[in-house]
Amino acid sequence: MRNKIIFISGANSGIGKACAEKFAESGAKLILCSRDINKLIKVADGINKKHKTEILTYKLDVRDREKVSTVISELPKKWQKIDILINNAGGALGLEKFQDGNIDDWDEMIDSNVKGLLYLSRNILPLMIKNGKGHVINIGSIAGVAAYPNGAVYCGVKAAVRLISDGIRLDTVDTPVRVTNIQPGLVETNFSVVRFHGDKERAKKVYQNIKALTAEDIADLVFYSASVPAHVQICEVTVTPAAQASATVVHRK
Repeated sequence: MRNKIIFISGANSGIGKACAEKFAESGAKLILCSRDINKLIKVADGINKKHKTEILTYKLDVRDREKVSTVISELPKKWQKIDILINNAGGALGLEKFQDGNIDDWDEMIDSNVKGLLYLSRNILPLMIKNGKGHVINIGSIAGVAAYPNGAVYCGVKAAVRLISDGIRLDTVDTPVRVTNIQPGLVETNFSVVRFHGDKERAKKVYQNIKALTAEDIADLVFYSASVPAHVQICEVTVTPAAQASATVVHRK
């Protein structure tokens, strides 16, 4: 990974931050973006102190199509040779029955998880094809494998990520580009705090009495998927804690 260029969205915390740290350990160069630029700069500074790697940071809301296009087109020329795109930005909002759902939450989930992934991928894929190398790694979810109660829209957007990943793989089969979709189960990050609009007590209950996955566990899988030989393509990985059999079947001690 030394000197490879890794673009990571939603890199200010959780899985995105863990991926940034993992790739930096191996000498990769990083392009990191987030809506929270102050937090992102702190993350970048911390990584740089540890690993002395080159890092670009951008305040970027992936839902903003024009801004995504501007950021990618205005990258310094040497940074346009992006080797790996990690589409991590997104998340869940709300956990109610469909008929009680908040439509603003729906719009944000669709815009960040689906449209944001599309905007970044559409702008970066042509660069990868032009450069004769590239790997798109999407952070999906076990929610995209099968729906669960009170999660219709989030499950729907992550199912879209799964099929978009498949579609990009089909459309780039005659290029050197690889496409991977990582589908985690329970990962203890700030995911549930965001889902429950800042309700930390409710968020804690999601991970009670179970050893959940960590952001670093997912970063390890992302790194492994990117590290296999060029003729190997890991199309899809579904990963859960040992005590989780599906989105809704969890053994809590």
